[in-house]
Amino acid sequence: MDFDAARARLIKKISSEIKDRRVLEVMSRIPREVFVSEGVRYQAYEDKPLPIGYEQTISQPYIIALMTEALEIKGTEKVLELGTGSGYQTAILAELAREVVSVERVPELAESAKEVLDKLGYKNIHIYIAGEELGRKQDAPYDAIMVTAGAPRIPDDLVSQLAEGGNMIIPVGTRYMQELCKVTKCGGRTTVRNLGGCRFVSLIGKDAWGK
Repeated sequence: MDFDAARARLIKKISSEIKDRRVLEVMSRIPREVFVSEGVRYQAYEDKPLPIGYEQTISQPYIIALMTEALEIKGTEKVLELGTGSGYQTAILAELAREVVSVERVPELAESAKEVLDKLGYKNIHIYIAGEELGRKQDAPYDAIMVTAGAPRIPDDLVSQLAEGGNMIIPVGTRYMQELCKVTKCGGRTTVRNLGGCRFVSLIGKDAWGK
């Protein structure tokens, strides 16, 4: 299969909605196929989520692009990612930001993602196993936070880890359907903008869903 051609077709498709050229450029060269299993590799550039094991998924490329664009990363930021998953979103963030701190609650996924990311040569990514508390307070504050799992509400613990002027993208709603929210911290307060409907696996931990 010609993955390069398939990737180019996908980027052309999502570019009608995504206007941040840096996001599109990064996604046009990161090989999504290496982040999924061989059994579904032929679907790597279809605009849909794919299973990665352990009841987790690699998100739909358009949603990934939308969330990344909404973070408004300029290149100097330290970004927190909740849910390393396959590592694909992590790689995109690493290309756009100065540093990425990523937490994952499934050790096997964290290890496989780290292996792929190391092979691709990333040096500005730090992956940790998630604890009961959301995020990673010891490395806060973060200039931007990307949450790749759905929460029942905007967690105060994550807002406290977000730097002044920073953005957080997080799906909020039920376990089965959420609204993608852009949370901006300004003057110690937050404003929330709705980016549309989405569906993610559940965010597990204190101030989120229980197991």
